[in-house]
Amino acid sequence: MQSLMEKLLKTSTIKETEVLSKSKFFADKDMIQTSVPMLNVAFSGSLNGGFTPGLTVWAGPSKNFKTGFSLLTSKAYLDKYPDAILLFYDSEFGSPQSYFDNFKIDTSRVIHTPITDIEQLKFDIMAQLKNINRGDHVVIVIDSIGNLASKKEVDDALDGKSVADMTRAKQIKSLFRMITPHLTLKDIPMIVVNHTYLEQGLFPKQIVAGGTGSYYSASNIFIMGRQQEKEGTEVTGYNFIINVEKSRYVREKSKIPIEVSFEGGISTWSGLLDVALEGGFVVKPNNGWYSPKGIERKYRQKDTYTKDFWLPILTSKEFNNFIESKYMIAGSNMINDISNEDIHEEFANASTI
Repeated sequence: MQSLMEKLLKTSTIKETEVLSKSKFFADKDMIQTSVPMLNVAFSGSLNGGFTPGLTVWAGPSKNFKTGFSLLTSKAYLDKYPDAILLFYDSEFGSPQSYFDNFKIDTSRVIHTPITDIEQLKFDIMAQLKNINRGDHVVIVIDSIGNLASKKEVDDALDGKSVADMTRAKQIKSLFRMITPHLTLKDIPMIVVNHTYLEQGLFPKQIVAGGTGSYYSASNIFIMGRQQEKEGTEVTGYNFIINVEKSRYVREKSKIPIEVSFEGGISTWSGLLDVALEGGFVVKPNNGWYSPKGIERKYRQKDTYTKDFWLPILTSKEFNNFIESKYMIAGSNMINDISNEDIHEEFANASTI
């Protein structure tokens, strides 16, 4: 005799319907590690983690390395899957081939699609997603949605109209609403570059442009800031501060610095020193000098940016546990260990008083 479970499964018109304990959509997420440990922490709260399929938004003012982080994560995906393709939707045309070359991305594996308005992007990306199957290795980058007009805005300009465009936020929300299920069902990471603006008020904060669409859909929203790195009076690079605005894995409002120098590019070891000092895994025997805990040798800060200095610390289980306790969202039971019978008994006893 057919069980109720079997009957309900057979009746469903959606082919992906499955018992939750067997569903491939609730299995462990594909985790793609980048070459920068603290960037993996920003995505997952763990040095051993990385970014997962779904929507990630890099938002911030101009010149905050948003495209750079997008290409860095894309490179990690392309490295993990030799058959992977990068779909690159371009509205700003600020990433010449040399920029891809700097990140060692093989441009023969990149499909470059220029876009001029949101509707054009929406129609093309939905056509691509429709033809992608789960198991196809594709990573999508949109650079950027913050500078993308709506079709109405373009048509009004061509018609000589100067009326305000009230459709743009709706179109962006529609875009994210349509693509989000496909990213999950087909295990596809999508990285979106966006702009921010300052809200009005005495203490204004940065708001991600384009309305609430990205907030509802994104697994990660990072708002970027930056600080100058100097030697004397000379600017040698920037500390880009990743502010975790939204995350499914990392405590929101966490701040993670990633150093990018003009000469050496992204520092693999950036962001680690402050955390290691906080946890006592690195000590300062003298002002301006650093030593791994238990090691007598002293290093200047610039000399700590080496594999020999960090690998013994990074492979320490205690350091990994410290990182996860600091950044990762802790899981816990949402229901206390008390039965319905106990609750009813308490109510019954209370009613007799």
